[in-house]
Amino acid sequence: MKSLTKFYLTSLLISVVSLAAAQDIKEEKLNLPGDNLNLYAVMNLFQESATLEAFERSLNDKDSLINNLDLNGDDQIDYIKVSDNVKGDDHIIVLQTAISETENQDIAVFTVEKTGENSVKVQLVGDEELYGKDYIIEPNYSDVAQGETPNPGYIGNNNETQNQTVVVRRITTYEVAAWPVVRYIYVPSYVVYHSPYYWGYYPSYWSPWRPYYYHYYYGYHSHWHGYYHGYYRHSHYNHYHHYNDYYYNGHRSNSNTVHQRRSNGSYSNTYSRPESIREGSTTYNNRYPSGSRPAKPATTADNRPAKPNSNTPLDRPSKPSGNQTSTSPTNKPAQPATRPSTSQSKPATLPTKESKATKPAASTKPAASTRPSTSQKTSPARPTTTQARPKASSGQSTSKSSVSTAKKPAPTTKAITKTNSSNRAPR
Repeated sequence: MKSLTKFYLTSLLISVVSLAAAQDIKEEKLNLPGDNLNLYAVMNLFQESATLEAFERSLNDKDSLINNLDLNGDDQIDYIKVSDNVKGDDHIIVLQTAISETENQDIAVFTVEKTGENSVKVQLVGDEELYGKDYIIEPNYSDVAQGETPNPGYIGNNNETQNQTVVVRRITTYEVAAWPVVRYIYVPSYVVYHSPYYWGYYPSYWSPWRPYYYHYYYGYHSHWHGYYHGYYRHSHYNHYHHYNDYYYNGHRSNSNTVHQRRSNGSYSNTYSRPESIREGSTTYNNRYPSGSRPAKPATTADNRPAKPNSNTPLDRPSKPSGNQTSTSPTNKPAQPATRPSTSQSKPATLPTKESKATKPAASTKPAASTRPSTSQKTSPARPTTTQARPKASSGQSTSKSSVSTAKKPAPTTKAITKTNSSNRAPR
C-alpha cells in the first residue's frame, strides 16, 4: 500500500513539475490570423534592411522563421509582397499577399512620416482583419526628450516579459531617420518600389513550404521577447494623420475569403498542437546553444542561423480538399495549390540574345578569299618583304614564288576567321 501511495505521489510531483515548466513560456496570442506573423520581428527586420527589396526577400525567407501565414488555407505559406505608396515626404509601405487570382489581402502597413529635418517617425499597423483594431508596433521613442506627449501605456525603463528582464532602449526620431532603409527611401535618386510579384508569379529564389503550428512558431519567438520589447512597444495611437483618408479609405485591400475564414473559425487549426511550443523553443536553443544570440536576429545569408531540424514532425497534416478549392484557381494542379513552381509559372524573363542571329552573318560579306589574284599581281611591287626572309638568294623567281606562297594563306585565314564568327552560337 505504501509503495502504491509513493508511486502516485511521485507521478503527481512529475506532473506538477511538467506543468510548471510548460507555463514558463506564457502565451500572448490574439486568437487571430496575425498570430502567425510577429510584427515585432517584422519591425526589427525592417530596421536592419538596406532596401525594400532586401526587406521583402528576407521577410519571405524560410530560415528567418518570421512568415508563418497561410491565409487562404491551401496548406502553403503565403508570399508577402512589399509596395511603397508616396504622399509628399511620407511613405506608406504596404505588406500584402495574394489570396487568389482576384483577391489580395493587406497584412500590415508601415507609416514613415518625416517630422522635421533628419527626423522620421515610423509605425507598423497590423490590418484589423488579422490583428484587430489599433494593433500598432513602434520603436521605444524618447517621448519626453522629443517634446512629445508621453505614452500613458508605457511602463518604465525596465520590465519583465516571458521571465526575461527587459532593458528598454529609448530611441529618437533622429536615430530612426538614420536606419538604412529609411535613408534609402529618402535619397533623391530613389525609385519608388512596388513588388513585381502576384498570384502565380513569384521570384525564382522562393518556393513555399508548409506552415508550422502556432505554438511551435511562438515557442521560437518567445526567446526574442526580451529583445523585442527592449527596442519596440505596442501602441494604441496612430501618429500618421493621413492613415484613414489616404491609406484605409484609399489604398487598403481586403479579402472576402479571409473574412469568411476568420468568421467560421477556419484559422483555429493552427492552435491544435500546444505541446509544440517546447519544440519551437528547442529550435531556438539549437541555433544558439551557448545561450547567447546576436545583437539582433540574423537577416542575411552570411550570418543566418541554421535551419530548424527538418526531422521534427511539426508540419500540419494535409487538409482534406473540402471547399478550399474556391480560394485557388480552378485550373491549377492540386499540389502546390496556390504556388505553381516558379520555373513553370514565372513568365519568361529578359529575352535571350538569340535575336542577334537575325543580323546579317559575317559570312554574307564578300569573302576575303576572293582576292588572291590581286595579292599575286602586286607581290612583285614589294621586293623588300622577300629580302627579309631567309634563303632568299636562290633567285628572283624563287623569291616571287615564295612571296606568292607566303601571301596566299593570309586572306584565307581572314576568310576562316569571319566564317567562324558568323557560325558562333548566339549568346
